[in-house]
Amino acid sequence: MRDALRSSFQMIALAFRHSRVRIVIALTLVLAEGFAWPGVALGLKGAVNAAVTHNTAAAAWYGAGIACGAIGVLLLHHFSYVPYAEVCDLIEVSLQAELMTLANGSARIEHHERPEYADKIAVLQRELGVFQQGMTGLLTMVSLVTSMILTGALLAGVDPWLLLLPLAAIPPVLTGQRAQRIIDASKERSASHTRQAMHLYALATRAASAKELRVSGLQEEVVRRQSEEWSSATRTLWLAERRATVIGSSGQLVFAVAYVGSVLLVLREAIRGHRNVGDVVLVVTLAAQVNQQVTTGLDLLKVLQRVTQALTRLRWLRALIADQQPPKPDQPMPNEITDGIELRDVAFTYPGTDTPVLSEVNLRLPAGTTVAIVGENGAGKTTLVKLLCRFYDSTSGAITLDGTDITRFPLDDWRRRIAAGFQDFVRFEMAAQQTVGVGDLPSLDDEASVLGALGRAHAGDVVDRLENVLQTQLGKSYADGTELSGGQWQKLALGRAMMRELPLLLILDEPTSALDAEAEHQLFEQYAENARRVGRETGAITVLVSHRFSTVRMADLILVVADGRVAEAGDHAALLAQDGLYAELYALQASAYR
Repeated sequence: MRDALRSSFQMIALAFRHSRVRIVIALTLVLAEGFAWPGVALGLKGAVNAAVTHNTAAAAWYGAGIACGAIGVLLLHHFSYVPYAEVCDLIEVSLQAELMTLANGSARIEHHERPEYADKIAVLQRELGVFQQGMTGLLTMVSLVTSMILTGALLAGVDPWLLLLPLAAIPPVLTGQRAQRIIDASKERSASHTRQAMHLYALATRAASAKELRVSGLQEEVVRRQSEEWSSATRTLWLAERRATVIGSSGQLVFAVAYVGSVLLVLREAIRGHRNVGDVVLVVTLAAQVNQQVTTGLDLLKVLQRVTQALTRLRWLRALIADQQPPKPDQPMPNEITDGIELRDVAFTYPGTDTPVLSEVNLRLPAGTTVAIVGENGAGKTTLVKLLCRFYDSTSGAITLDGTDITRFPLDDWRRRIAAGFQDFVRFEMAAQQTVGVGDLPSLDDEASVLGALGRAHAGDVVDRLENVLQTQLGKSYADGTELSGGQWQKLALGRAMMRELPLLLILDEPTSALDAEAEHQLFEQYAENARRVGRETGAITVLVSHRFSTVRMADLILVVADGRVAEAGDHAALLAQDGLYAELYALQASAYR
């Protein structure tokens, strides 16, 4: 209940911030609607009593009042919607923008990689769409509460015992809350199945996976698994709905008994001559209104609880992102690297797990060098990259730049001096110039800078083949969009990584996975030349992660990662001379190309 009140105040506050005038008008109209329904019942009492006494004039006036009240109720309900509908749309857009900011504007990426967090965020994405329903429900609730207060006062005027009728609405409210909690819990339990079903649905309907599904004969298998996941989610939700219906119906039964008892009480008093016919009509009408009020209230309560759950999850996400904020910086970001980056006794365990991914990592990346990280899948290569990008902080130990812990530098400044290309690169469906230019926003519209980046990435041939060169719209999301091959998209991503001309740290994590070995080797040679240039100017360090040992021979320092540790370190010749893990893996790969 506390969360519901808190969320209700939050909705009102959001609405007032967007348009105070519209919300005041809407509240005025719904309050008037709340007065209208009991007024109609009171008018019916007067009209019946006037008719019984043959007071034609009074009956006519009461009839006119009843007609005006009934028409007013309908008109007020519709007119109250107009002022806040636009405000609700704006609020929903702002909440979606906040969700985007929280999800992608955070310091770390833990909430993207932990399944339990991803499930909650997936539910939140769906539930934010009910805000307008929640605002409608909240305003309707204001009208409803007003009607219930007036209804209670009119019932008490007939017989104080009739006040028990509104009290009989409490059990349905309580059981309704209990029922909604059961449904909400089932949504949480079924979230992983729902998310997987949505993933499989997207897999079966998008163009990117169409070829592989057909060649592998996976169409029926994907449909079968999607059906199973939906069935699991639906079964969980259906069992919860059934249980919630039984609980909710028990509360409604309590009210039904009270309703019948109230009508019988007034009829008995009327038979004894203690009440007139108008009182009987008044109580029957009000009792029917109370029944409608309770039913409407329960429906509104479900909507408000859904919004409450959504806003509660939003508050949870805000708190989670706030906890991910880095420590307050106390050192300015240097303009160059004079000594290097050093990892001292670094260990790391992903949040929510117990198994260390990195343990006792000690290494030094000298200024101005090109460092290659190699190793088998799962050895910890990408985790090292994540720590260097400060997507996570090390569990223990420290990473220093020229002797200063990198967590002491402002995070935004640190990342502004990083250029990075990742294996799971983004396909920005924009004009080609923007697809590359977003790698350095200040240079987004600078055609010369974009062409220079493409040249450094050895990717100019991609745009040269496009119909409108840099102004060509990319991606199948647009009717006139041009689709590229996987390798072409990756080359543009590499161009994006080269947009920052003087980074202090250039990270290329499996950046050429979509290219053949020869193309990758040529590109790495290009990167090595660029790395030497930047290294001479700023002492920048280039970090290359690759599974192809032949393409990292030119690196100044090669790190072999195995089982979460740096097993070997040295240049190509030195590592071959050691005849260790590097030499063994190099020989295995070399034999495959003979």
